[in-house]
Amino acid sequence: MTVGERAPAPPGLPRAGPPDEPVAVRDLVARLKAAYPTVDAVTVEAAVRAAYDSFHRARVRAYIPILAERRCRRTLDAACRAAPDEATGDGGAIAPGPAKGW
Repeated sequence: MTVGERAPAPPGLPRAGPPDEPVAVRDLVARLKAAYPTVDAVTVEAAVRAAYDSFHRARVRAYIPILAERRCRRTLDAACRAAPDEATGDGGAIAPGPAKGW
């Protein structure tokens, strides 16, 4: 690899974008796993992948991390409200993630 050339993104991560985008994706996955501990890690990773994939044609990539995070949180909040709480067995809804301050 030559100077200035980027290594390909690992499987499942965005292929285009700034060099720090894969780091932003990993940070987002970690934040969402902490915010939604009752949601399976695979589901969180799939939501992040889908959110980033929806912006794959965006020319301006500066705002994609926050837009992707908002999209993921909406998706995960909706999934938590729709799914019964299997941890307690009471059939209630899983508590959504933390309140949004944006």
